Amino acid sequence: MKKPVLLIPVENQVRELDAKLLLACVAAKRGLDSIIGPKRKIENHIASFPRGIFLSKSLRIVKRKFFPISRLLGHEIVAWDEEALVHLPPETYFSRRLSPVGMEHVSHLFAWGEDNAELWRGYPHLPPATPIHITGNPRVDLLRPDMQQYYKAEADQIRKTYRDFILINTNFNHVNAFYPAQNLFQPVKEPGTEARFGQAARGMTREYAEGFRDHKQAVFEDFQLLIPELERAFPAKTIVVRPHPTENQEVYHRLADQCQRVRVTNEGNVVPWLMAAEVLVHNGCTTGVEAYVMRVPAVSYRATVNDYYDDGFYQLPNRLSHQCFEFAELRTTLDRIFSGELEPPGGDERETLMDRYLAGRKGPLACERMVDILAKIADGMVELGEPKVINRLTGWWKATHRRMVKIYKAYRPGSFKSVEFERHRYPAIAPAELNGRLARFQQVLGDKAVLQLHQIHDHIFRISA
Repeated sequence: MKKPVLLIPVENQVRELDAKLLLACVAAKRGLDSIIGPKRKIENHIASFPRGIFLSKSLRIVKRKFFPISRLLGHEIVAWDEEALVHLPPETYFSRRLSPVGMEHVSHLFAWGEDNAELWRGYPHLPPATPIHITGNPRVDLLRPDMQQYYKAEADQIRKTYRDFILINTNFNHVNAFYPAQNLFQPVKEPGTEARFGQAARGMTREYAEGFRDHKQAVFEDFQLLIPELERAFPAKTIVVRPHPTENQEVYHRLADQCQRVRVTNEGNVVPWLMAAEVLVHNGCTTGVEAYVMRVPAVSYRATVNDYYDDGFYQLPNRLSHQCFEFAELRTTLDRIFSGELEPPGGDERETLMDRYLAGRKGPLACERMVDILAKIADGMVELGEPKVINRLTGWWKATHRRMVKIYKAYRPGSFKSVEFERHRYPAIAPAELNGRLARFQQVLGDKAVLQLHQIHDHIFRISA
């Protein structure tokens, strides 16, 4: 049989696409083609692709049907978890992010670092033979100084447009989701009735979800007050708000309409915005970890504190940032950063913490470490040969049925699987734009090969050397 391809789904374009294009570039150098596109479209067309290695970004219960279908079609499945760097407490993480069926069909796991690997090892349903590779993550590669040249032009344009600015990254998708049904709790239709779980609460106990909702709502309200306060306190600075990719941006646009120098944007990857920003302000956001790696000053604004949730979920980004607990303290801290008196957070304790959580900051890229393993998997698949015809036919029938159901659900009123939400998470991107990104990565990697890009479905492309 021919060498398998890499099947690379992308859910949130601004967060994942560049990192996965870099992975495709590294794979192409090793003779592995990649098929990349929106996650939902990749999954819906899974039966039409040549035999491949599916790179799943999660192991959630929703994979209980898709993974077995993919295996019937002859695809191998490897996985990492995009949410395993800044993660929930183990028991809640296990019930929300992992599933026995998902683990059963995955042949290899890629961990962000030792903390992630240790978390998975504690999962009662982890098959004993499943290898966990501590490789780091392609998103981390983009933060390294040797890769930041890729974003130089974008960062320069951001500086030109916004000049001196404070970057605020939000993560209130648990209480301010794109659709209300995606929140921790759905809106109550009748007064006095108990709120039903929303999508974000799946796998949580009601007690945990209610407390989490109350805490996130309080912090969300803190930030709604913070944005105009920062504009008043720093009249020479622009305030740039970057909502989480799955947040409803309406509240931020309303705030911006009441201000003079507040801008709301979710454009592009966060890395060039961090390169251009004077400082990042957040609360428990993964961007705080990214800022630490890039040596960008970051402040966690914690006007509302709940140690149970802050230490159980958000301790990593908060501990890697300067922490402020009231606005006056934040204002003083920002003044010290702007004057050059206060440097980005550092120190041996934070470095030790980072070494435990994040591999791949030095030495070979995380992408290179992953491709070393993927190449061996591909060679093993060639030796095994093609799957049985009956398995492929069964897989094709089940995949087709699943696709029809997904298409139907996408057009139901109020569905959070809607076409509108898909366009929000993965806007259309022209082949010329993708080719440009591939060429820039090749230049940064020092690879003179011109990669070939072929469109094979709507928004789905094959990348080869």
